[in-house]
Amino acid sequence: MSHRNPEAAADPAAAATPLPELPVIDVDDDDAADSTFGDESDASAYSASVTSSILNYEYANGRRYTGFKKGEYLLPNDEAEQDRLDLVHHIFLLLLDGKLVLAPIGPNPQRALDLGTGTGLWALDFGDEFPSSQAIGVDLSPIQPTWVSPNVKFYVDDIETEWGYSREEAFDIIHARQIGGSIGDWGKLLSQCMEHLKPGGWLEIQEPEAWMSSDDDTMARATASSEIQILCNAAAKKFGKEINMAHKFKQMLIDAGFEDVREEIFKVPIGPWPKDPKLKELGRYFLENVLLGVEAYAYGFIGKILGWSQAECQVLCAKVKAEFRDRRNHMYIKTYIVYGKKPG
Repeated sequence: MSHRNPEAAADPAAAATPLPELPVIDVDDDDAADSTFGDESDASAYSASVTSSILNYEYANGRRYTGFKKGEYLLPNDEAEQDRLDLVHHIFLLLLDGKLVLAPIGPNPQRALDLGTGTGLWALDFGDEFPSSQAIGVDLSPIQPTWVSPNVKFYVDDIETEWGYSREEAFDIIHARQIGGSIGDWGKLLSQCMEHLKPGGWLEIQEPEAWMSSDDDTMARATASSEIQILCNAAAKKFGKEINMAHKFKQMLIDAGFEDVREEIFKVPIGPWPKDPKLKELGRYFLENVLLGVEAYAYGFIGKILGWSQAECQVLCAKVKAEFRDRRNHMYIKTYIVYGKKPG
């Protein structure tokens, strides 16, 4: 039986405003390595110690999920996912040449807010880079370290509810990364960002498309990869929290009243197949990221929302992983960095 949603069979970004043409990534045909890319790895990570009510987790498919705001966030928060989130932070630092943001925040920002902070590495790095600042990270899961610099604080909260910061606590920079699929009302979220920024403060969203692309015939051949992205997008839409949002953010920030809105788009390869040394290294790490994450997304979106069994998800994920590791395949994901300034 086919689980495809025919309404989601096209690229969700296809009908959007035409994007600037990105350069084709040259394939490294001289790579003498094996015909498949690397395997998954496991490592331990840290978690925070907080009240027992927040630590009332739920378990499914061998994974651990947050019990706070149960059902509002579909991905796990266990150690395997924490390892992946740490890897994602490293990938973005590599992509942006060590920069935490591209927005021109100046040399002395005083207050920063990280929405959906995950393991908290962005906030921790911000606090280290700007020691006179205060960095705050907010997430549904208490998976951040407890021993941190005095200028970094973490809170368990739902960023979709009303924020409790006073006018005197306004921020110079609000940062959000990979929160597609977890927000139901983007208009409200952007409005709160605007309200809680200082005049002249910046909002920056760093978001990959939930859609794989290629500059050759890879996607026609990689049928399982095509299927899983169609299904995940259909599930997210049914859930009411669309996941493929990156290409929409520029116009959304403009519509929300932000000024000087900029959009930068990068191709991030899946696997070390490019010739370019930086892209090769990026691809090596990003392959590990998608290998670690594919089952989490399949169980969370396709399993929980579309009703697939664990076994069905596992079969599809095995096919997808094989396509990711196949060196004949040259897939990439477009990653968007969008930032805008509060007037004033």
